Amino acid sequence: MDRLAGKKLSLWSRIKRLALTDVRALARGLNAQDLEQIERLLIEADFGVPATLDLTEFLEASVRQGKLKTDEDLRLALTARLTDMLTGPGDAGAIARPAAGPSIVLVIGVNGVGKTTSVAKLGRRLQRDGKRVLLAAADTYRAGAIAQLQVWAERLGVPCVSGASGGDPAAVAFDAVEAGVSRDMDVVLIDTAGRLHTQDGLMAELGKVARVIGRKVPGAPHEVLLVLDGSVGQNAVQQGKLFAQVVKPTGLIVTKLDGTARGGAVVALRRELDVPIRFIGTGETLDDLEVFDAGRMAEMLVSE
Repeated sequence: MDRLAGKKLSLWSRIKRLALTDVRALARGLNAQDLEQIERLLIEADFGVPATLDLTEFLEASVRQGKLKTDEDLRLALTARLTDMLTGPGDAGAIARPAAGPSIVLVIGVNGVGKTTSVAKLGRRLQRDGKRVLLAAADTYRAGAIAQLQVWAERLGVPCVSGASGGDPAAVAFDAVEAGVSRDMDVVLIDTAGRLHTQDGLMAELGKVARVIGRKVPGAPHEVLLVLDGSVGQNAVQQGKLFAQVVKPTGLIVTKLDGTARGGAVVALRRELDVPIRFIGTGETLDDLEVFDAGRMAEMLVSE
């Protein structure tokens, strides 16, 4: 996450500059103008309306109760509140394991969010953990996506199951799961088409892929990781809600995150989708995928 910190004026600095020009604002209590300016800053940073209201109500109550005496008290309180809001259940970096056979992981998301690259990055992380990984190029709608994943598989030195461009993605997923079982793999990572959420037929196809996997291996997919572009703010929230109507994600991978201007998107995604954030994409290389750390992200959002 260190790579996400830029030289732009931080959110905390902007809050202090516009709304808390001195500690007297805390002594007298936050007035309507203070709260309005804080709300505007949070909305501009893509926190979304629900999270923004949560934070401003928390600040107002804390100041009224005399819990915050200095701007540092306020910063620490904001950090703690954000950490609570961002924290998800369990170990963010752990991939669910069935009692027997490989973990089947379905990776979904719209075009252009970095989904195929995220599959490769996750494969690299699992390799470093000693896992035997198989990739599946089930995005049969784009020949380029198949070729891209095959190149990543070669770089990783792992097998890749693919089909012909325009073929049945569910059939590719089925073959990949079958290969994963027969080859005694630990994890099968299935890349799906970058479906535009407005295309009902493609969303239905995604549901078919999930059902076919489940028929082959009861309980599969064991993980459904939804990749979202953190730079698009509330559009990512809407995408997540629509995907959840087809197949419920077990976790989020947030990519293209600007940690200074639009970092609040992670808070909005966690709160409004009620899905744990599992990984953060921080760059373009295979090693640029970090396990999400709620405390570190909160610190970054309100750092000096």
